[in-house]
Amino acid sequence: MLIVRADGNAKIGAGHLMRCLTVAEAAREQDAKQNIFVLCADEASAQLAMSRGFQTGVLHTDYRSMEEELPKWDSWIKGDDNVILVDSYYVTDAYLAGLRRWGRVFLMDDMQEHAYPVDAVVNYNLFADREVYRALYGEGNVKCLLGSRYTPLRPQFRHRDYAVRESVQRVLITTGGGDADNIAGAVLDGIYREDMEFHVLVGRFSPHSDWWQKRAQGCANVIVHADVQDMAGLMEQCDLAITAGGSTVYELCAVGTPFVAFAYATNQELLVQYLKDHDIAKSAGMWHRDREAAMGGIQEAFADLLSCERRRFYSEREHGVVDGLGAVRLASELCVPKQ
Repeated sequence: MLIVRADGNAKIGAGHLMRCLTVAEAAREQDAKQNIFVLCADEASAQLAMSRGFQTGVLHTDYRSMEEELPKWDSWIKGDDNVILVDSYYVTDAYLAGLRRWGRVFLMDDMQEHAYPVDAVVNYNLFADREVYRALYGEGNVKCLLGSRYTPLRPQFRHRDYAVRESVQRVLITTGGGDADNIAGAVLDGIYREDMEFHVLVGRFSPHSDWWQKRAQGCANVIVHADVQDMAGLMEQCDLAITAGGSTVYELCAVGTPFVAFAYATNQELLVQYLKDHDIAKSAGMWHRDREAAMGGIQEAFADLLSCERRRFYSEREHGVVDGLGAVRLASELCVPKQ
């Protein structure tokens, strides 16, 4: 059985759980008989998994105290031949070692700072450094699945044909599934123009949904999107995007939409810096470290991308970053029988 252990809620957003569900869907596509079970700490996370058609269990635990949930696993999971995909920043060595009682453990790791007691580690980011992982894990038995060839994107992001238009008419703003501080609202205020449409993604865990509905009612050119099914299509319709430095970066690259990226948490810093260093996209800096400087960076980059030539340059730079088949590759790795 393939077990996904991840959460998505208003505090941490939906990204961790969503990328694991994308891998699980790829596994289900490869083998319709594949037994998949999603285990979550709370009801909010479980509802998201169930909405994607997965059998789901709720631990009723604190997602930040993962070791405390281990005694409950026997109630849900049987046998020791399972494959467990874990995605959380709250894992500990003791927790991961405990999980191996029920099978092989694959860990999503964005930070590349610590050697965990797992069977495989997945870092699908552009900045994933094979030498760093070799230093962490040596030449042992831990399989390291590294780089953007493993970025788990949904099938809709494959083979997109993006067209750079002469003028900017539609701008996409996306700041993650939670956005407790309503960064999206600040971004909109900082770049707002009456002659453009602003399409704002409001995640299912956002505490500001009502505020955004009122904002949209008062501005005909502000369109609020929630629970978007065709995200690739929406990105393709937009002339540029302002995004936080999470998985949305890879989705925008797959489509080819020019974008400005900023980090609002430590785990996003490496990706935003990589984009800047390799001139793949415009970088506005670190919102969580200096909000005023990041806002200024967003405004400056936004003005630069009003140029069709500059948007065409970055759209072309994005090509080749991801091919949309990462989830398929990860699913294949997860489903390899134990040797």
